[in-house]
Amino acid sequence: MPERRRIPTLPARPTDRLPARLAALRTPADPGFWRSPVRGARFTAVLGIVLLVGLTLVFVTGLLSYAAYNPDLDPVNDKTPGKGWLGFYLFAWPTGPHWLYRLTQGLHVTVGIVLVPVLLAKLWSVVPRLFALPPARSVGHALERLSVLLLVGGALFQFITGLLNIQLDYLFPGSFYTLHFYGAWVFLAGFVTHVALKLPQAVRVLRSGGTRRGGPDTLAAPDPLPATLSRRGALVMVGAGSLLLLITSAGRSFDGPLRRIALLTPRGGTEQGPGPNAFQVNKTAAAVRITPADTGERWRLTVRGPAGELRFSRAELLAMEQHTAALPIACVEGWSTSDQLWRGVRLSDLAALAGYPDSPPDVFVESLQRSGSFRKAALRDNQVRDGRSLLALEVNGAPLSPDHGYPARIIVPAAPGVLNTKWVETLTFGAL
Repeated sequence: MPERRRIPTLPARPTDRLPARLAALRTPADPGFWRSPVRGARFTAVLGIVLLVGLTLVFVTGLLSYAAYNPDLDPVNDKTPGKGWLGFYLFAWPTGPHWLYRLTQGLHVTVGIVLVPVLLAKLWSVVPRLFALPPARSVGHALERLSVLLLVGGALFQFITGLLNIQLDYLFPGSFYTLHFYGAWVFLAGFVTHVALKLPQAVRVLRSGGTRRGGPDTLAAPDPLPATLSRRGALVMVGAGSLLLLITSAGRSFDGPLRRIALLTPRGGTEQGPGPNAFQVNKTAAAVRITPADTGERWRLTVRGPAGELRFSRAELLAMEQHTAALPIACVEGWSTSDQLWRGVRLSDLAALAGYPDSPPDVFVESLQRSGSFRKAALRDNQVRDGRSLLALEVNGAPLSPDHGYPARIIVPAAPGVLNTKWVETLTFGAL
């Protein structure tokens, strides 16, 4: 009887097991897809409370920053002319305290930078919810999802455009002022709605130690991986990231060692060389094509008003009564200088020469700069009346450098840097 040969069984090929593997795959809509042991209701609630306080401060100081431009005074100050009722809160920006804009804008930018790790951690902690199905289980749930969409989209847009503006990288289309202004209101709609829906729940979670009314933690992974970091440790890491950003950015508003370690922001440790003019500038004379021929002996300041059109050389301005004022320069990018000692002619004295001896009005300022934002600017009457508001000719005992506005510049207490016009050519009083 012939011997039967046994045919060996071939091992299963990888493709033979493919359907089984596909069946075991989880999608982001499946809660089991998310396995980090760090996620949890209490972790998210702590981050949410920090953002509630921080983002509220950022939004309020942002509104104050917009009001500081006095956009309702003249169209040249307003980069969002179609704002309509969104400008309901605008008011005449004061001149005191003289460091007011330095404080509000410094807080706006610095707190915004410091909140970046907190925002990213918060978005990471709730990302499973973004994939949850069905998209809407009820009207309340649909409203909550819509608020999350506006909140996440608005926050990311505001943070990205703001950080790019700080770095002077205008990679986005359109004006930063316009985009950031309207983006802020979109963000606010989502923020207010989300807070109204979620704040009571966050408070309950913090009081109950991490659960909702003693129930299960719906943000915790149902099948978590082994823990390599505790939730408290994760919060410490987020706080350390924020602290690092604070140390490497806040110094752009202070003199000394802090300014030298402000590595993440322009106008940080950069000095303009030795001497009395060695403090920060934004636009240089070369950048806006101001040449020595523009500011030389032929330069004249034109002053207009009821008295007619008057023209003054720099020597004639220096021959007038000179006044001094210790004022900082603070810019929308968040950087500022310490108080510099400015010397020049009071704007109120120039208004008197123009025909307003008793009640100085608003003034329209024009620069030698021929292009770019804020080469023309308007100042309110309260700013003109303030005795510290000067047409500055000198700073810290020396003539202005070309980059600081030689032959003459505006300096006004508490005003944004762009309203302290450099290379002044014309002052028109009472034209607004």
